[in-house]
Amino acid sequence: MRHEHRGSRSGSLRARPGGDHGTESARRSKAAERKLQRDLKVLVSFVTLYCRGLHRDAEKLPFALDRYPLPPGNTRPPRLCAECRKLLAHAIVKRTHCPLDPKPACKKCPVHCYSPAYRAKMREVMRYSGRKLVLSGRLDYLWHLLF
Repeated sequence: MRHEHRGSRSGSLRARPGGDHGTESARRSKAAERKLQRDLKVLVSFVTLYCRGLHRDAEKLPFALDRYPLPPGNTRPPRLCAECRKLLAHAIVKRTHCPLDPKPACKKCPVHCYSPAYRAKMREVMRYSGRKLVLSGRLDYLWHLLF
């Protein structure tokens, strides 16, 4: 009797062992990878703008993480002060290892992976850079901030 319902509408929504679900999971993973790359690009942009605006006099070195390449579109590594390099490295590692799928905005996330100090600093970076980018006409970043 159980086998008779396999082709029914309600049974077709359940995942069956041995079924071909590779296309769906591949599509999902490609979408998740695109979102990850977009989020990393936004992180790099926000931290770079913040550092350039508020840490003008600090010594700046190129940012690089060995196991985490910069997102596509960044031809040169950003030059950041030590504090901002540490913050960006922490943010990239946390975002890359986020266990939630789909990834919610950090401010709406039920699991806070940042410590309170990092969360406060990242909130400050987002507030400063978000305002700067929106006021300069970058509405695509406004979309990222809202959704």
